[in-house]
Amino acid sequence: MNEHRLNWQHLNHFCSTTTFHFETTEELEPLTGIIGQDRAAKALQFGLKMNKKGYSIYISGISGTGRSSYSKSIVQEHAEKMSPPHDWVYVYNFKNPDKPKTLAMEAGVGKQFKKDIENMIELIRKEIITAFRSNEYETKKNELIKEYQQKNQELIKSLNEKAQDYGFVFKETEHGLMTIPLVDQRPMTQDEYEELSMDEIESIRERSNELSMQTFDLFSDIRELEEKLRKNMKKLDEKTGYNVINYYIKKLLIRYNHRNEIREYINDLEKDIVDHIQRFRKAEDGQDKTTALLLRKSSDDSFQIRYKVNLFVNNSEAKNAPIVNETNPTFYNLIGATEYKNEMGVLKTDFTQIKPGALHMANGGFLLLHAKEILTQPYAWDALKRALKTGEINIENLSQQMGLAVTSTLKPEPIPLDIKVILIGDSYTYGLLFHYDEDFKKLFKVMADFDIEMERNDENTNKMAQFIATHCKKENLIPFDSSAVCRIIQYSSRLADSQKKLTSRFSQVVEILYEADAWAHIEGSDIVTVEYVEKAIQEKIYRNNMYEEKLNELFEEGTLLMDVTGEAVGQINGLVVMGTGEHSFGKPTRITVSTYQGKAGIINIEREVAKSGPIHSKGVYVLSGYLGSKYAQEHPISLTVSISFEQNYSMIDGDSASSTELYGILSSIAQVPIKQGIAVTGSVNQKGNIQPIGGVNEKIEGYYDICKIMGFTGNQGVIIPKQNVQNLMLKDEIIKAVKDKKFHIYAISHVEEGIEILTGIPAGRRNDDGEYPKGTINELVSNRLKETYERMKDKNKKDE
Repeated sequence: MNEHRLNWQHLNHFCSTTTFHFETTEELEPLTGIIGQDRAAKALQFGLKMNKKGYSIYISGISGTGRSSYSKSIVQEHAEKMSPPHDWVYVYNFKNPDKPKTLAMEAGVGKQFKKDIENMIELIRKEIITAFRSNEYETKKNELIKEYQQKNQELIKSLNEKAQDYGFVFKETEHGLMTIPLVDQRPMTQDEYEELSMDEIESIRERSNELSMQTFDLFSDIRELEEKLRKNMKKLDEKTGYNVINYYIKKLLIRYNHRNEIREYINDLEKDIVDHIQRFRKAEDGQDKTTALLLRKSSDDSFQIRYKVNLFVNNSEAKNAPIVNETNPTFYNLIGATEYKNEMGVLKTDFTQIKPGALHMANGGFLLLHAKEILTQPYAWDALKRALKTGEINIENLSQQMGLAVTSTLKPEPIPLDIKVILIGDSYTYGLLFHYDEDFKKLFKVMADFDIEMERNDENTNKMAQFIATHCKKENLIPFDSSAVCRIIQYSSRLADSQKKLTSRFSQVVEILYEADAWAHIEGSDIVTVEYVEKAIQEKIYRNNMYEEKLNELFEEGTLLMDVTGEAVGQINGLVVMGTGEHSFGKPTRITVSTYQGKAGIINIEREVAKSGPIHSKGVYVLSGYLGSKYAQEHPISLTVSISFEQNYSMIDGDSASSTELYGILSSIAQVPIKQGIAVTGSVNQKGNIQPIGGVNEKIEGYYDICKIMGFTGNQGVIIPKQNVQNLMLKDEIIKAVKDKKFHIYAISHVEEGIEILTGIPAGRRNDDGEYPKGTINELVSNRLKETYERMKDKNKKDE
């Protein structure tokens, strides 16, 4: 038994202040980089340097490992070495108004371009009004009108000469030229016309028709003259406008001539202004100023929008590549949207209402997304993949994606996409996407896997001290002395459940830093010592362990049955781990076993009532394999075994109690009592080898607390798998109890070692004759099974 009993020095990996060469963390340099994530850091660096398509990055790890903060910091380093990306503007497409055009220009130029265009339009508007009010324009206009009037009068004179031959005269009215019958060489009045007889009226109509035929060519000449006037007036207006516009257009072309797309837009802009020069003359029509302004606002504003510039992405303030951390990646937040305005109950839009999304803002840089957020947003994940696959960002209407009828909308030109997407999630999500989304493995070829633990060596221990120092300076915490740092190191190993590891879940460590600092403040201390760290840890446990204490009270009251003294056949104390949120704890549970003659097999009562999980059920089946291999080589087992977790009303899963159940079975078959002061945890395989389990610290501490409540006898303890010794990070109280021999921890590798500790009887090995030594556990079990087989055999013969 003593050979398996652990020394108190094996129960923790103690940290000595001699490891450090500082008094307080104030003396340490801040930590640069991240601790213990070399694999993830290298993968992330590689992914950021790869500029090929498909090399977006998936960062895998659980929350609290520093995956998000480190990713941001390393991306920031890369971004600072890169130049700011282009500005992007949307402008009116004069050839296809439903498809606004995009223009790219150097960072900061977009803002100036918008200013130049809109200032130019305002200046042109004012100067055109002035130009059309000028004496020069009026003179040329009057000349054209005068020429027209002279020729028009000549044509009218010719018309009247012909009209007189038919008894008519042509008179100019507001509706144009009208023919009027003559009476006594003068135009007939309306009253005179109404007094005419039907024959006279018919005669006038006939003459009028003949006159129309005779004057057809002259009327054609008049119409051509009017058309010529209109054309000449338009040419005059266009020339007048062009003379104003050309000066400003040339200035723009000189400044932006280096880009073909911008030059093409400026030329189209010039042509459109000239074609719509009348739109710029609204305030020049002689009306009073107020009326002109009202007219201009109501009828001209919507037209003038075409000359505005939508500064879509403005990088004028950027000093390097952009980094966008999109926390709400909806469809529209990701790819942008075309917004609508309600005008008199009608939804309207134009290219100035096109708004950018996260992909636009991060274009030329880095976009950080959380997998959970984007995968839960309808259509957002597909939109992201489509943009990465096509290499461009298309602004679309979500209603169209859903197949719904929508208000007619714009189809903006897509913007080329050059971006590095960093998707942050966990390993489970990565596995799902990799296996079920064909596009994922093509687009996210780099996986940076953040570990939950790291080696506990001198390098990482010192880096952890620097990590503490960094947070003290960053968050203005009280400095920690070396003893406090030592306690944090031990706490980190406890979180990792390993003497050889430190946790990489830094958020949990940081919580203790904050809380220890708070307790030091409350006590008025200017240094955080080990006492404050210990208080922070214990207070955090106390805030969360009410359920654990309630259960302990039930054990103390006897409501939950538990023996920690004496001996019993077929009864043993197992250990389970329970949890309430972030606090997990161990609890002993009584396992009872009954064996009796009957059909061979093990009845798992938990499974029969659907309270056994698949792993626990598998563990019970393994026991059948062990019993058959060990004791049924010569004759079959004719025994029924019934196993029950007493006073258990919830689901049980896991195989950590399989060795415990086996000890109970062996005790029941051999009718040998088990020491009730020793609890057991450990998985067993079909060969009887003990396998490691999880939660070993919680299980030991949970049983220790019950023994403390019920009273120590000096014989109590826990049997654990030998492989779990490296996981022991027990609290000081248990270490002291082991040192004082009030409590014991045994580490074993085979079930026979455990049964010897529990019963005080040797397990026994077969001799050369294949027999077990008399009085050993194996001999007792073998004999009992043989007896039951013989009885069953005799019974079957009698029945025949």
